[in-house]
Amino acid sequence: MFYVFAILILIGTGLLCLPQANNGTGFTPFMDAFFTSTSAITVTGLTVQNTPTYWSGFGKIVILLLMFIGGLGIMTTAAFLLVLIGQRVSLFQRQLVKESLGILPTNELGGMVTLVIRIVAIAVFVQVIGSMVYFVRLLTEMDIKNAIPHAVFMAISSFNNAGFTAFSSGSSISFYQKDVTMITTTVILILIGAVSVWVVADILAFRNKVFLYSLNSKLVLSGTLILTIVGALIFFAFEYSNPSTMSTLSVLDKIMVSVFESVSGRTAGLTTVDYGNTEQHTNFLMIGLMFIGGASGSVAGGIKINTFAVICIGIFSTLQGRTRTSIFGREIASLIVKRAMVIGALATAIVFIFSFILTAIESQFDFIDLLFEIISAFGTVGLSTGLTSELSRWGQLILIIAMFIGRVGPLGLGLAMTQSSRIENYRYTKERVTIG
Repeated sequence: MFYVFAILILIGTGLLCLPQANNGTGFTPFMDAFFTSTSAITVTGLTVQNTPTYWSGFGKIVILLLMFIGGLGIMTTAAFLLVLIGQRVSLFQRQLVKESLGILPTNELGGMVTLVIRIVAIAVFVQVIGSMVYFVRLLTEMDIKNAIPHAVFMAISSFNNAGFTAFSSGSSISFYQKDVTMITTTVILILIGAVSVWVVADILAFRNKVFLYSLNSKLVLSGTLILTIVGALIFFAFEYSNPSTMSTLSVLDKIMVSVFESVSGRTAGLTTVDYGNTEQHTNFLMIGLMFIGGASGSVAGGIKINTFAVICIGIFSTLQGRTRTSIFGREIASLIVKRAMVIGALATAIVFIFSFILTAIESQFDFIDLLFEIISAFGTVGLSTGLTSELSRWGQLILIIAMFIGRVGPLGLGLAMTQSSRIENYRYTKERVTIG
């Protein structure tokens, strides 16, 4: 998985380096192409060049394809291509697809190929519908020739939580800050991509019978709802009177923007405000949301809502003095709680190390802004205070590594712990250790 991601990044870099990929007269600087390719395949959205003006039509197509493959998943894409050309998908490849998708209920691999085809079909279907909605809306302000590529690009970027935009009218989608159709469509696509196919399957299968949902779906949906509401309320309160973001908007528009930023700011990176002008405490809020991210098995990054929920439930159970971790009438295996704690602790350590290095390299910038960029890269979100393009090449390289680890690290760590788990035949004598 690591190798495939790396190879795709290098292929994308090579294509973006070509003169045909930019609107200039020569080759794209390697670092700019490398950064953009990594950002696209990891569906992050951080940029060092202005996407609408710098990249040509060919360059935008390369970025679009990288976003699509990165969001769909390397293993899923590979398996689908093998089926498409008539090649057999081996048991090992099916196991990789199963684990990369976060399939938990069953160990059977027989229907994996059919499942992969369905996943690709559903992903394409949702993005086509999104493209059609965007297309109808954009026809009111541009001709068909421009509306089609913008609609497709926007739908793929939104569904895959990629954060790239091709609009030349402003920063991200700030031009559509008060546009109900654009904002609503984008929120729906982001949420579908960020909650994972398994949660969507539960919703479609059982609809309003919530008690039949799996524990995983309940954790994702309740966590998403809580984080969205809390994030929106805090954003609304912090930015209500900020003249650079929302002070001139009506109350209803402020509510819509707050909900959008709470949803998109946690996973997608599309934004209607400039985070270079937001309050410092607002940015600190977004740092927390970006670190959590979306659901396991989804296109989103971060440590994942599932992981965060299990950690919180485990902590709460421990504070209550309970020896078992449970919620919604179901017990969570202690091994899962331990793995969640490990992922959370390692992610925190990685962010600390990267922040320390970036602060040492880019000491001229404020720490909160540097931390914002690191968390955005590690969480593969794509929000920026405007520093990304101003960083030195070494600083940008740190962000590239953070994006790569943020995309494959949590998944790779989870797979490694799953594959290396074993039952020990002996236990040591217990001894108490003083803590606290």
